[in-house]
Amino acid sequence: MRWRLLSALATSDLRVRELVDLVEQPQSLVSYHLRLLREGGLVAASRSSLDGRDSYYHLDLDRCAEELATSGSSLHPALRPRPAADVDVTYLSSVAVLFVCTGNSARSPIAEALLRQATRGQVEVISAGSRPKPRMHEHAVSVLREQFDIDIGGWRPRHLDSLAGRQFDVVVTLCDKAREACVDFANYRRWIHWSIPDPASAGDDKATRRTFAHTASEIHTRVRHLLPVLTTELINR
Repeated sequence: MRWRLLSALATSDLRVRELVDLVEQPQSLVSYHLRLLREGGLVAASRSSLDGRDSYYHLDLDRCAEELATSGSSLHPALRPRPAADVDVTYLSSVAVLFVCTGNSARSPIAEALLRQATRGQVEVISAGSRPKPRMHEHAVSVLREQFDIDIGGWRPRHLDSLAGRQFDVVVTLCDKAREACVDFANYRRWIHWSIPDPASAGDDKATRRTFAHTASEIHTRVRHLLPVLTTELINR
């Protein structure tokens, strides 16, 4: 049961009722195993930013990788982890990725910029919002510049309507509101959700700056783990 839950969460952040439907087991049993996975540090939960009574569960992919590697080494020395090979991004030039959040001023442009950098511009990647802000958030601009040497100061938020008719291989929503209330991406080939709170809602300016730095780091980790998914998507066309 726990492996099935991990497998489901490997594709997207999900709520308990969605996991119940996927594994076809009672909610009490699913909740019990989710609690064990959380206690083991493999799964984390965050409140929905749209409906605070609900929670999204997601994998800690780095922790899962460490635990699986340790298990293999314990079984046999030949199963010690080897350095991961870099993804050959030259084969990803025909893959198109769309990142979506509500305002397209922070989370989705951060993800767009980081994926562009990670793939050296080989992947067609774009971001948009269901209710775009007038300009990029100043902390999104400064955090990307300081942490990743990326300049998005000249970017402007884009409305989803401007992308009508365009097709994407992978759509990633980073905003619970965009996933639950605003846009339906069910017809896309692969739809992934990353439940990442809005860093602009942190409070005072100093706290907001720290939150933006944390958010950028989390998105960077997610983007790094997205690269093998894009390779798989290309193979399975």
